[in-house]
Amino acid sequence: MSGGPHIVVRALTWNIFHGLDKPPNPHLLTWRSRLLRITETDATHAHVNRPLLNELTALLDRREWDIAFLQEAPPRWLPALARGVGASAAASALTARNLGAPVRRWLADRNPDLIGSHEGGSNQLVVRPPWRIVETRRLTLTRRPERRRMLWARLRTPGGDHLAVANMHLTAYDSAKAGREALLAAEHAVAWADGDPLVFGGDLNAPDTYEDLHVRFDFLPRPDDPKTIQYLCGRGVDVLEPPTELAPTARELPDLGGRQLRISDHPLIVAQFALRGSGRAST
Repeated sequence: MSGGPHIVVRALTWNIFHGLDKPPNPHLLTWRSRLLRITETDATHAHVNRPLLNELTALLDRREWDIAFLQEAPPRWLPALARGVGASAAASALTARNLGAPVRRWLADRNPDLIGSHEGGSNQLVVRPPWRIVETRRLTLTRRPERRRMLWARLRTPGGDHLAVANMHLTAYDSAKAGREALLAAEHAVAWADGDPLVFGGDLNAPDTYEDLHVRFDFLPRPDDPKTIQYLCGRGVDVLEPPTELAPTARELPDLGGRQLRISDHPLIVAQFALRGSGRAST
């Protein structure tokens, strides 16, 4: 966050694919690696079958952001991830496949590729200073075919700046259903914000609904084609930098053998917003 006449908020959204890597060469995704945990390589990239919490943390730590919206995140990773990126606060909302979590965690530690998304997921918000979380709410948007939930939080700074944020991962492969979920989430997020500026987004899977979000809730920016399924928009804010998809190299780092590890099958999306007016809470 930077000072000046406006309070600038740098936001990042990323579906982290349950902390797995996804090399650009599909031939590295072998059954040998999946069953025997053998590292596969080509001339430029490696594919590994091990927990990648440290690598994911390093990728996020080296980027500049104030609020990170994460989806498909292993719930147990949140405390270590928050410490590793210098967060002041973090919160999560459990989504699907979390029944029997201790057994799932045990299996994921031993073979993350084999268990995949069945480790269990969550939506997470990670906040860096001077922002702090002062209130959280969670809303179940649907239970079928998988439970989808919105994680909402109210943020404050010691100086009285105020902001509401809402993070979600909506139904995949059904844009109409995801669109209905997005509108329901927006209705609640705006009501809960109660006049505070709001940043809303995540992995929405509903690009055809972005125009409705703009018209019905005054969310900005107004969408342009092509529309990505991951999005960040705001209400009561000015858009300094619209949501932008970073190059795949932004989610790569070298493995021990010198080849690149590409984390997740989803791109990183970044945006910048300015809180209108002074950005100070009323007294």
